[in-house]
Amino acid sequence: MSNQNLAPLGRMFLAQCRSDLTVHWRTPAFTVSSLVLPIVFFTFFGLTFVDRTSAQGYDIGAFILASFACYGVGAVLVYGFGIGVAIERGMKVDLLIRASPNPGAIFLGAKVAVAMFFALTATVLLIGYGVIIGGIHEPMTVWLSLTARLLIGSVPLMGLGLAIGYSVGPQAAPAVANLLYLPLTFASGLFVPLSQLPPFVQQIAYFLPTYHVGQLAWGALGASTVPVGTSVSWLVGYGVAFFLLAALAYRREEQRRFG
Repeated sequence: MSNQNLAPLGRMFLAQCRSDLTVHWRTPAFTVSSLVLPIVFFTFFGLTFVDRTSAQGYDIGAFILASFACYGVGAVLVYGFGIGVAIERGMKVDLLIRASPNPGAIFLGAKVAVAMFFALTATVLLIGYGVIIGGIHEPMTVWLSLTARLLIGSVPLMGLGLAIGYSVGPQAAPAVANLLYLPLTFASGLFVPLSQLPPFVQQIAYFLPTYHVGQLAWGALGASTVPVGTSVSWLVGYGVAFFLLAALAYRREEQRRFG
């Protein structure tokens, strides 16, 4: 097929994005876990702390909201994105893509865009819930900064999701994602303050990617204990490592299946 008979890449990308969005909206388990669970967690663990001020001067309710926003963004990318890749591998979707005129880069790019869309939606819904229901009062600039920081911090978690998706099969992917992501979130202080965790966990927290995503988010509230540049450097390093693992797993899969 000649290039003249192919649709413009932009149109192909948008069509693939619409297709992926349709698949996810027709899978309630994905939308509920990605968009609702952070709100549920904040309802049980955050609402009672609204309007309480820490010794450092920040709103504790807003701090907890930012923590669950970190969890929600990571859940979209590790669970929804990573496990979704593994499931589609099991369904041989990659074979269909290779047989279609749709470039692989368009297919993967649409998945990234849709994952980021859900991550953004989960963040906006949680912030809206915290403002309207919880009565959290922060300037709009704080919410915008929090959202931007979360999207920046989500990039290495996307690499982690891809690495899981291309490294294990559809049956094992949920278990592997849980074994990796849940300990990371708890050990980073997103669910329980670090001061309440065992001493050895407090010592390793600084070296975890989710800890630095949390520091970026908390920094929007003036509650971070780590400079922005330091957290960004750690996240860049983790992003390179995770995407490299994902690329190696993808290449191994390509060689095994297609020679």
